[in-house]
Amino acid sequence: MRHTPADLVFTGGPVLTLDAARSRATTVAVTGDRITAVGHDEVRELIGPKTQVVDLEGKLLIPGFQDAHVHPVSAGIELARCDLTGLITAADTLAAVRAYADAHPGQEWITGGGWSMEAFEGGSPTRDLLDRVVPDRPVYLPNRDHHGAWVNTRALALAGITRDTPDPADGRIERDATGEPTGLLQEGAMDLVGRHTPRSTPTERLAALLRAQAHLHSYGITAWQDAIVGSFGSMDDPADAYVTAARDGSLTARVVGALWWDRERGAEQIPELVERRRELSHGRFRAGSVKIMQDGVAETGTAALLGPYLDACGCATANTGTSFVDPAELRSYVTQLDALGFQAHFHALGDRAVREALDAVQAARETNGWTDTRPHLAHLQIVHPDDIDRFRALGATANIQPLWASHEPQMDELTIPFLGQERAGWQYPFAALLHSGATVAAGSDWPVSSPDPMEGIHTAVNRIAPGEKGPVFLPEQRITLTAAFAAYTAGTAHVNHLDDTGSIRTGAFADLAVLDRDPYAGAPEEIGATRVLATYVGGHQVHDATS
Repeated sequence: MRHTPADLVFTGGPVLTLDAARSRATTVAVTGDRITAVGHDEVRELIGPKTQVVDLEGKLLIPGFQDAHVHPVSAGIELARCDLTGLITAADTLAAVRAYADAHPGQEWITGGGWSMEAFEGGSPTRDLLDRVVPDRPVYLPNRDHHGAWVNTRALALAGITRDTPDPADGRIERDATGEPTGLLQEGAMDLVGRHTPRSTPTERLAALLRAQAHLHSYGITAWQDAIVGSFGSMDDPADAYVTAARDGSLTARVVGALWWDRERGAEQIPELVERRRELSHGRFRAGSVKIMQDGVAETGTAALLGPYLDACGCATANTGTSFVDPAELRSYVTQLDALGFQAHFHALGDRAVREALDAVQAARETNGWTDTRPHLAHLQIVHPDDIDRFRALGATANIQPLWASHEPQMDELTIPFLGQERAGWQYPFAALLHSGATVAAGSDWPVSSPDPMEGIHTAVNRIAPGEKGPVFLPEQRITLTAAFAAYTAGTAHVNHLDDTGSIRTGAFADLAVLDRDPYAGAPEEIGATRVLATYVGGHQVHDATS
């Protein structure tokens, strides 16, 4: 043991290292931005007169959490607008919209979002409801999953949407029995109104990023992958905010940006992505991934399935969902991107989309060999059993959103009845993927769901969301607490090419979080109550719950 004093020492453990060589320790030393020693009492020899000593007092020190799929800037913007997150009744949702409109009489449009489909019958609110609370201004409100938007009559009129307006190729205008638009726009149809909403300013986007960063740091998150860097629907491109923050030092997290693949274009956009990667990558922000949204979501019938959706009577329909990118073209695009060193980040929710994405990875491997691009598939709601082993075989990471794997009302009312018993049993197969040898990363998709990793870990372990009493959702797919922690740390560090993070080991960056308890010492149903007391990036404290 060398005796040059450390700058920072955590002691009085426990320490969860998530390092295969040593799973637990009690003392960790940091010099500069790196971990310089991990062990027990012998590490205390590095405490000098100027060393900052943090007494853990029995609280758990862990590697900093990382989010593999998140939208911080749009989340930060929504927090400052009409935020409907967490409201579960129609009455509460409409009251919140009215209250926001009344408090902002000068706003030309009412925007924001985050409403829950479970709050409305059939998951389908109508324009008439919005007209009652905001009759004088257009309203545009994406739902919680941001694959649909609720608008009022004035918004439809301003966009020129009538009964004669055709559905776009990648979306659907919901209509009533007479053919009139109901006020609900699915997928690509969102943009028919979204393009008319006021754009955010660079100042607002930067403020949103910093607001979101502070929020994520408060949950122990030290790094993430932004799943859409580009313009998509009503979402403005967050790239300028990241570049500004990376250059002026206000970006304290380590961030990978997934450049948006415009699904209405083809390979001609690849040179533009190469240039964007060069222009945007700076400091702690690296634009080395490409986001390809291959399908939609099951609740709206746009997740791509290998077989048809069922109707309310359990009979097969003509709908099998939507593949936004032609599968043959997808294989070509991914092969070209892989050859240029880009990571492919797929939105793949239905079993057909998962297979199409894996086929694209396989095509890239067969053409280019095994490059270190680390492709990953996000969401994975429905995975055909035949495709489970392909993740390991192809080196494709399973990017899971654990909070979705529970019996929430939206699952029971809007998903399971339309999938059928067999496919419903293929949902979120976390344990099967782990047992197959796949690498697993985890993320939140915030603002779609809470960014709190401990809530996700709780759900992955229990298959019941925090605060819920059950029933357990597919209990055979529960995973261990260590596996869940690893997905939010080492697994996502792998996806993000942040190989010097994700575990507590000598030489790694000192990206760390202090929890208020050791979840291993409590009951599984108490995991979600765990809170973060402090967060460090490179040995620098970026969150202090006591301040």
